[in-house]
Amino acid sequence: MILTGPEITAAAHDGRLAITPFEPEQVNPNSYNVRLGPALLTYTAPVLDPHRSNPTQAVEIGPGGYVLQPGELYLGHTLERVGSDTFVPLLFGRSSVGRLGLFVEITAPIGDIGFHGQWTLMLSPIRPLRVYAGMQIGQIMFFVSIGAVAPYRGKYQAAAGPQPSCYWQDVARAQAVAS
Repeated sequence: MILTGPEITAAAHDGRLAITPFEPEQVNPNSYNVRLGPALLTYTAPVLDPHRSNPTQAVEIGPGGYVLQPGELYLGHTLERVGSDTFVPLLFGRSSVGRLGLFVEITAPIGDIGFHGQWTLMLSPIRPLRVYAGMQIGQIMFFVSIGAVAPYRGKYQAAAGPQPSCYWQDVARAQAVAS
């Protein structure tokens, strides 16, 4: 079951769901619009390697916005901190943003119960596109879970700002267990 807009509002007020800051005008019939935060990361290595930490460069989105270029992957973040110990969140790009040719979060939309923090957004434009800090870029839907809950305790917990891939930590952990 998916939460309706009024239930999202009720859950945000009674603590079953955390959205900070919470803005009532960002509530939709069955989702909550999230805004783009002011920071972006880009990878600087010519080849990315999931077995190693990859270097990044930080970019601040100024008042005039920032132009995303095709063929680049940008890691952005939600302005809002979002989380729940009760509901399963899924984040998707807004259709209005998709119609501008920006792919938002197409490979990893599901969040875990128990995650609380700013969401990292994987942004890929198909043509040059100016983005602005604070623009409504995505929407999160919340689903009811069935069964026992084991809250998220992973490497991205309490994220602030865009987070590069930490896949290499999984590899290192698996190698340590295998040894």
